[in-house]
Amino acid sequence: HSTMVTLADGGEVSFQDYFVRLRHSVPVAGVRFDSDGSPATPRVLEALSNAEVVVIAPSNPFVSIAPIRALDGVDRLLAARRESVVAVSPIVGGEALKGPAARMAVELGHSSDVVAVAALYSEIATALVIDPVDEALAEAVSAAGMRPVVVPSVMSDPAVAARLAEATIAAVR
Repeated sequence: HSTMVTLADGGEVSFQDYFVRLRHSVPVAGVRFDSDGSPATPRVLEALSNAEVVVIAPSNPFVSIAPIRALDGVDRLLAARRESVVAVSPIVGGEALKGPAARMAVELGHSSDVVAVAALYSEIATALVIDPVDEALAEAVSAAGMRPVVVPSVMSDPAVAARLAEATIAAVR
């Protein structure tokens, strides 16, 4: 299945073309997946159903996480077990940890902060891990429907990564 990016100028390109050839440097107006409505495989649904905790990685919500969510059954299953689903924000201090997530958020009509991430995930996850740099937005994350968990989230060394992993899992246990 392909991820297609609608450019602000009206054209449409594959995500690979947008990311590599265009170096994700052009404004976007939308993202679509030709897998919309396709069912998730039984193995995917089984894995999501049987996992003790589901962690949504700090990846681009629009082009990395959304294609998985677009598969029929995934969001319904995650919403049903929302209390054991936690997300780690890919946006820290208004900037993406990597790639165009923050800019895409703005271009697609969202803010480029952890509050936008909370709004995107609140129906399927109960907690959002945010970096201390965004602690002032914790109340707004709560208002968007997610419990904020403030912990250093930029994995600058193995000890920080270990603390992040522990806090992420603990958030929904």
